[in-house]
Amino acid sequence: MKCANDPQWCHQGSPSIFITATNFCPPNFAQASDNGGWVPCRKQGGIRFTINGFKYFNLVLVTNVAGAGDIVKVWVKGSKTSWMSMSRNWGQNWQSNAVLAGQALSFRVTGSDRRTSTSWNIVPSNWQFGQTFSGKNFRV
Repeated sequence: MKCANDPQWCHQGSPSIFITATNFCPPNFAQASDNGGWVPCRKQGGIRFTINGFKYFNLVLVTNVAGAGDIVKVWVKGSKTSWMSMSRNWGQNWQSNAVLAGQALSFRVTGSDRRTSTSWNIVPSNWQFGQTFSGKNFRV
């Protein structure tokens, strides 16, 4: 974060502040679960799926998630397969050990608010590892 628009609130010469957010912090059940009020995530564009890995290991990073902002479940469907559940590897990286190369892909994601979004055929059959594709986002 950096002070930009109103200099009266800025401390001249102060460095920028970096903030890291994660959903892997231990809970504090003594606090109210609304933490002072939740604000829905408003994002520009669709959910992004970045596909990494190799033939027998697909690692998909899910980003730019609107609504609750975090994903609790991901499925992938190849053009020659049915829907397959993916498992969380770490953070918002989800993995599948299926051979999906050469297939068009669809993704289904469920947020922590239990809403589900399906992005049909957003990845063409000639995709390569390292590419990012944009799908349907949650309405806010």
